[in-house]
Amino acid sequence: MPNNHDKLIGAPQLQEPRKAGDIEPFPSGKITYLAPLPLPTPMPPYGPHIGELNDVYMDFGLGSPQVFMWQMTLGGPFNIACSVAFLFPLLGGFLGLMFGDGLETSWIYVEEIFEETLGLALETGFFILLISLGVWHHNHKKRSTLIPTRFNRQRREVCFMPSGATEPLFVPWESLSAWIIEAQGATQYGIHRQYGMGIGYQHGETLTSLEFQCAGLPLAISHWEAIRGYMEFEVNDLKSIQDLQDLQGPDDPPHEGLHTFRNARARMHQQIRDGSRSRTSGFFWYLYHVMTLWTIPNRLVEWEVRRLEEIGKQALPDAMREWSEPLPQEQWAKPSEELLRLSEQVRQLQKRQPRRPITEIFAEVQGSPSNGKRRA
Repeated sequence: MPNNHDKLIGAPQLQEPRKAGDIEPFPSGKITYLAPLPLPTPMPPYGPHIGELNDVYMDFGLGSPQVFMWQMTLGGPFNIACSVAFLFPLLGGFLGLMFGDGLETSWIYVEEIFEETLGLALETGFFILLISLGVWHHNHKKRSTLIPTRFNRQRREVCFMPSGATEPLFVPWESLSAWIIEAQGATQYGIHRQYGMGIGYQHGETLTSLEFQCAGLPLAISHWEAIRGYMEFEVNDLKSIQDLQDLQGPDDPPHEGLHTFRNARARMHQQIRDGSRSRTSGFFWYLYHVMTLWTIPNRLVEWEVRRLEEIGKQALPDAMREWSEPLPQEQWAKPSEELLRLSEQVRQLQKRQPRRPITEIFAEVQGSPSNGKRRA
C-alpha cells in the first residue's frame, strides 16, 4: 500500500528547481523526474492504486479491494487444512505400496494417518485463518482511516492530507513533482534492483509525498501516466486502466465482484466452444475456484467496497469535500501555454525517435543540462 510522508529519508531534494527529465543520482541509484511539468509519456496508463474516479476528481493511493486477496485469506487456510487432512494420509498409503505392502495394509496406513492428522489439520487451518483475518483487519482499518490524495481535473489541483494535519494542502497540478527511483544493491543472491514511483510537493521546509514500490521501471511510468492522463482528460474511466483482462461489462460497477466471476466463467465457456481453450483448462479453472471457496471472495469484496465508501465519505474534511464539488465548465482551469507547447514537442520527438528514452526527450524540449547531471 502506498505511504504518505511528511519527511522522507533519502527523498528528492525539491528545494532545488526541478523539471521533467532531470536526473538526481545518489550512491545506490538515481531519481528521474517526470514532473513538473507533467509531459506525456509513451507508456500505457495503468492505475491499480486508483480508487474512485469520476468527471471531477480521482482518488489515488488506496485502490479497490481485490478478489485475489480474499481468495488467499480464506482459500489459503482451507487448502492447507485439506492438504494435511487428506494428502498426507494418501501419501502414506502410496509409500506403503512402493515399499511392497499390500493394498489392504496400505489402506490401514491411510486410515491411521488420517485419524492422527485430522485434528492437526483443523487446528492449523484455524490458526492460519486467524492470522490471515488479522492481516486483513489491519489493512482494512488502515484503508478506513487514510484519506487518499485527490486529483481535481476541473480545478487542475491536487489535494494532499498530510499525516497529523487538520487541514488539507492544495497544490497546483502543473507544480506537482513526480519521480521514479531506481536503486540496486549487492546481496549473497546477486544484484537486487528496486523501483519506486513518487509524487510530492515542497511547502516551506516540509515535503509532502506519496511513494510506493513498483515491479519495474516501465510499470512505474505507467502508474504516473494514469494520473497524468486523467488530469489531461485522456483517461476517463477505471476500466481502461485497471480491467486489463476485460472482465467488466458496460453496465458493471468499476470494482471486482460477482460480475467479474460470472463474466470470467462465461468467457471461459465461450473459449471452449470456440476451440481456443481446452476442456482440461476449464477443469482447472473450476478446481481453482472451488479451492478458493467459489464466489465467497467476490461477495466479500462487494461488501468491503460498500463499507469503505460509507466510511470514506464521513472521513473527508469539509474543505476537501467543498473543493471536490463540480464547477460550471466556464470556470474550469485551463492548461498553461507552456505545457501545451512542450507536450506537443514531446509527442513529435516520440514519433521521430520512438526508441529514445523519454527522459532524454523531456530534457531536450526543456533545454535541460546534459543527461545524468544535476541541475545547478
